[in-house]
Amino acid sequence: MDKASKNAQEKLLSLERDFGTLRDGYLIVNKRYVEALQLFTSLTVNASESAQRAANAAQLAYNAAKMAAVASRQAVSDFSVAAADAAASAAEFSAASALAASESAACAAAAAAAAQAVTHQPSELAVKASAQAAIATKIAAQAALDAVKMSGDAANVANAAKAEKPQDWH
Repeated sequence: MDKASKNAQEKLLSLERDFGTLRDGYLIVNKRYVEALQLFTSLTVNASESAQRAANAAQLAYNAAKMAAVASRQAVSDFSVAAADAAASAAEFSAASALAASESAACAAAAAAAAQAVTHQPSELAVKASAQAAIATKIAAQAALDAVKMSGDAANVANAAKAEKPQDWH
């Protein structure tokens, strides 16, 4: 074999080894990329579930504030300022709980959106989960707003009862 053929054959073998190394490197990078996409999809789904649970918590807190406002009105009709005050305080705590749940839902929705954005190629599941997290955040925010309104109503009833308290009230 002449020198030029031998030199060409050596270069070809060198290129073949380099190509094999590149292929192996690509397979490793691709595997890690797929794992990262799966991780971010899982994170998006988990964040969505967290947002939905926070929205449920906000709605429960709203219901508690609503019942506390009803209890405050009932306490006034039963001539018990202390009970009206306690109900107003319960409504206030419920409103604070609803606000915290709303903030939690917003954080979870942001995490879902961030995880989806990082992937640059969001899966259908990740897009759906992110959208559900955003909806849950809206629900939680509305429940928190309603709970704050109920808390204010309960406080107004209790304050009015204190201002108009007859002698025979407890």
